[in-house]
Amino acid sequence: MIKLCGFALSNYYNKVKFVLLEHGIPFEEVLVIPSQEEAMLEHSPLGKVPYLQTAEGDLCESQCIVEYLAARYPEKTIFSADPWKAAKEREMIMFVDVHLELTVRNLYKEAFFGGKVTDATKGRVEKLLAHHIAGFKRIAKFGPYLCGERFSVADAAGYVSLPLVGLATQVIYGRDFLLDAGIEWKNYVKTIDQRPAAQRVTEDRKAYIAAQRSS
Repeated sequence: MIKLCGFALSNYYNKVKFVLLEHGIPFEEVLVIPSQEEAMLEHSPLGKVPYLQTAEGDLCESQCIVEYLAARYPEKTIFSADPWKAAKEREMIMFVDVHLELTVRNLYKEAFFGGKVTDATKGRVEKLLAHHIAGFKRIAKFGPYLCGERFSVADAAGYVSLPLVGLATQVIYGRDFLLDAGIEWKNYVKTIDQRPAAQRVTEDRKAYIAAQRSS
C-alpha cells in the first residue's frame, strides 16, 4: 500500500490526500514533519512534505504525486478523459499552486506563524498577487467548480489553497485580495465542503491543530 507522508496542516499534503480519498485509492498516512535532517532528505530531497512512498521508491512534489496517481490508476479518471479538459485542469492547478499560493506563501511567516516579513516583500507580493489574481479570475469558472459545472481534480488544489490566499492577505494588508477581486472563495469552499473527502481532510486538519495546541 502506498504511504502518504507529511502532516495535516500542510495544504499540499491535503491536496494529495483529497485526491486519494476522492478516488478511493487505498493509502496509509505517515506523520512526517519537514526538516533538513539527512534521514528526511533521503526521502524528500528538499526536506519538504508531502512525499509518497511506493513499492518503486519515494516521490515528492504534490503535483508530481497527483500525476503519478493518475497514471498508476487510470481507471480512476483523476483527470478528465478529454485531453483538452484535462489540460485545462492542469492549467488551473498551475494557477492555484504557483501563481497564487506560492506567491502568497512569502507572507505566511508573519500572517500565520508570528514572525515578520519585510515591507519590501509585502510590496512585491502585493503587486504580483494583483496581477496573478486578475489572470486567475479570467480562467476560473466557479460554475460552481473551478473548471465549470463538474468537480475536477483542480478543485482539490483550490479547496486547500484559496482560503490561504484570502486569509493571508487579510492579515497582512487588511483586505482579502480575492474578495476584493470579486472572487467569492468562501461560497466555493462551502460547495466543496459537501464532499465526504473534503470533510475528512478538514476534520483531520482541525484535529491536528487541536492536538498541537493541547500538547
